[in-house]
Amino acid sequence: MNSTVRDVMTCIDHNAKGIALVVDDERRLVDTLTDGDLRRSILAGIRMEANIQKVIDHKATYHTAKPITAQTSTTRGELLEMMHEHPINQIPILDEDGRVVDLVVRDDLMPHETLPLQAVVMAGGYGTRLRPLTEDLPKPMLPVGDRPIMEHIIEQLRHVGINKVNVTTHYKPEAIKAHFGDGAGFGIQLSYVEEDRPLGTAGALGIMEMSKDPLLVINGDILTRVDFKAMLDYHREHEAMLTVGVRQYDINVPFGVLESDGVHVTGIREKPLLNFFVSAGVYLVEPSIREFIPNGERFDMSDLIQRLIDEDKSVVNFPLWEYWLDIGEEASYAQAQKDIKSGRLMR
Repeated sequence: MNSTVRDVMTCIDHNAKGIALVVDDERRLVDTLTDGDLRRSILAGIRMEANIQKVIDHKATYHTAKPITAQTSTTRGELLEMMHEHPINQIPILDEDGRVVDLVVRDDLMPHETLPLQAVVMAGGYGTRLRPLTEDLPKPMLPVGDRPIMEHIIEQLRHVGINKVNVTTHYKPEAIKAHFGDGAGFGIQLSYVEEDRPLGTAGALGIMEMSKDPLLVINGDILTRVDFKAMLDYHREHEAMLTVGVRQYDINVPFGVLESDGVHVTGIREKPLLNFFVSAGVYLVEPSIREFIPNGERFDMSDLIQRLIDEDKSVVNFPLWEYWLDIGEEASYAQAQKDIKSGRLMR
């Protein structure tokens, strides 16, 4: 119980099961904290170095039921039935004294289940901030290590079981097509959506053929180790039409900030730290969003988000704590090269 939020995040990242078990000194189960619980706590302003009791207390504001557990004698079929009934993806296994002896996750019982997602990689931008590097290559084809940025993205998608990927192109599409072809050499099915003119970060979705499954949309200049399965679980749990991957962005104001009521000063905050959540260029959308996108017109994700909000549709934030880098300028491109050499990108 002395662990911090950061400690629990590290535990979840390392065990790759989407959950951490909180136990007492005798290994009796106190509570469970899922990937989603931690991300919601971040949105609530709980800091990384806070004690996990703050996360447990916050969880109690939206989820009051006790953790679902099973005994060691529970069969695989019974465990799957319990997961389907509640619905959950993990079940702690307890002995007769309530001590944790194991943890079963859905993937253990159905290891060949693939992620029910198709993906779209947005690769049509000009990459003007990276010129002259992008004079002959589109930004997604710039090498990081010995492979293009987009190849790192494709590998990550394939690794989690996403085998159908659409790529939106406009600027120098021949370089992308020559390298990836139909995707067979990379273990995926690759299709191209060619934009005669730039349609923005959401416009191309309006001319794509939609499947019945949610669609993962990722910018072609993003390197990240985000857990797409956790993002999908979060998206479903909140019954969202659009889930936005967000990154916390802090600004240190180096001055005293005055608070005012008209001409009167009501207070002062000395060198405050301001916290914001910014879009990380990773989205999950339901097929039904297509009706909100104008056909053949420039339309950005920010426009789509605002339109869905105006229509009272569910748009939710999904905080990213995993590795993330937006390669938008020379400094971040240089950082990507350092990260691939150090192995940080692969963790």
